Amino acid sequence: MGNSKPLPTISCISVFALYFSFYTITLTSSTSLQDDFIKCLYRNTNVRFTLDKTFFTPERNASIFTEVLESTAQNQRYLTKTMPKPGFIFKPVHESHVQASVICSKKLEIHFRVRSGGHDYEGVSYVSQIEKPFVLIDLSKLRQINVDIKDTSAWVEAGATVGELYYRIAEKSKFHGFPAGVYPSLGIGGHITGGAYGSLMRKYGLAADNVLDAKIVDANGKLLDRASMGEDLFWAIRGGSGGSFGIILSWKIKLVPVPETLTVFTVTKTFEQDRSFKILSKWQEIADNLVDELFLRVFFTVSGNKANKTVTMAYIGQFLGEKGTLMEVMKKDFPELGLTQKDCIEMSWIDSIIYNSGFPTNPPPPIEILLQAKSPIGKVYFKGKSDFAKKPIPVLGLEGMFKKLLEEDAALVIWTPYGGKMDKIPESEIPFPHRNGTNFMIQYYRSWSDSEKRPNRRTKWIRELYGYMTPYVSSNPRQAYVNYRDLDLGQNKDNSKSNFIEAKIWGANYFKDNFNRLVRIKSKVDPDNFFRHEQSIPTLPV
Repeated sequence: MGNSKPLPTISCISVFALYFSFYTITLTSSTSLQDDFIKCLYRNTNVRFTLDKTFFTPERNASIFTEVLESTAQNQRYLTKTMPKPGFIFKPVHESHVQASVICSKKLEIHFRVRSGGHDYEGVSYVSQIEKPFVLIDLSKLRQINVDIKDTSAWVEAGATVGELYYRIAEKSKFHGFPAGVYPSLGIGGHITGGAYGSLMRKYGLAADNVLDAKIVDANGKLLDRASMGEDLFWAIRGGSGGSFGIILSWKIKLVPVPETLTVFTVTKTFEQDRSFKILSKWQEIADNLVDELFLRVFFTVSGNKANKTVTMAYIGQFLGEKGTLMEVMKKDFPELGLTQKDCIEMSWIDSIIYNSGFPTNPPPPIEILLQAKSPIGKVYFKGKSDFAKKPIPVLGLEGMFKKLLEEDAALVIWTPYGGKMDKIPESEIPFPHRNGTNFMIQYYRSWSDSEKRPNRRTKWIRELYGYMTPYVSSNPRQAYVNYRDLDLGQNKDNSKSNFIEAKIWGANYFKDNFNRLVRIKSKVDPDNFFRHEQSIPTLPV
């Protein structure tokens, strides 16, 4: 790793023999760039690849190109006909192919985007709204996972999903886990670059807090590990967001201990059952102060018909222990919820992943479902936003929030408690700064179908809700979670140099004071701003 030697080449004869055996170029201006890119790829790697399985263009086969483009993209808003599409898609099957992609894109001055899973909320990993043409480097074929229980670690390639990682850990041990996200279809490469939280966060922190090493391709096409990239860059990639510093090829993660038996539960309350907000107000007071082993979120949804709608609150909990101990904790700290033994289900850590993922639980699916690349919520059109609450929201504020929720049918708001390990890690430890003093995180989410006649009405509503919540959440800056990327906060409009002044605004939202260090590191490792997108970390103005 960290090898700066030129990559071996293959002979011109073998280049063109391979090239024309798998691909026929139509000699038009639209394909000449593809032609040059492929020739350059072959010159800069000695690892063979077949074009029909790795290179996809709309000219060659429009239906397959569309299928590949949409394969891991979750937000249908960025797959409509009016949205820009990549000129071609390349799926590397070896790390040297990624190095060659950088070298060739730089040489040919081709702008590209990189995706590992496509869960990003604003589609910046597979759509460019600031530069044309652009191409897509899709890492979904790089998904090897090597779990070392003796070393309590694992190497996982960027294209592997969170579900695959959890499954491979469970294959080796009942007593180990990893504190990443709950949706199994998340691509691990981009997920960790934003911090990555999950149901183990109050006990062990974020996924990014538990990274030991990484492999990254930098702006010069060099393959670096922690030792060769240096501690500054290693700091930046663990929470500083993807697409700014290089291409993550793999992470070495630290496994964490989990008990053989966990307990999960869901207790549902309607607005009519908690009209005075006694239960919800108590949750706000204690959720971040409960024992570290207990993770208790609240999901707000709207149910019923137009004449009889209500807001439903699902209190979804996970406890690292048996239900008898959980009942003692809840009776002491949160008796208002009314948790009973019948509500509690004991299971293994890997089964709790399926429970928390949103898959149907009656009957529960086999754990092999985690190997599927599909999200349980499917592919939808959606808009998301986020907030951080530093103190409980008063009853008056809750009443207004519920009133706004009742205006919509498919609205979702999630409150995620902080505290525990999250309070103990300094804000500057990694770029993710939302630590001590945070009571809970708020996610706002509104989805709709492709038959929706007025999609702008949905985005308008979520922006109104976000505006309403202003007095009740963090301020100066109003904090946001970068993995719930929100282009409403601002974006880089210059296609060659990021707009530094505007970037400082959304940079503070996501990273607080850590943004300044991210900019300095970016300016050092990628001074020409080769890795860029609508909210990439900018370089210092010249």
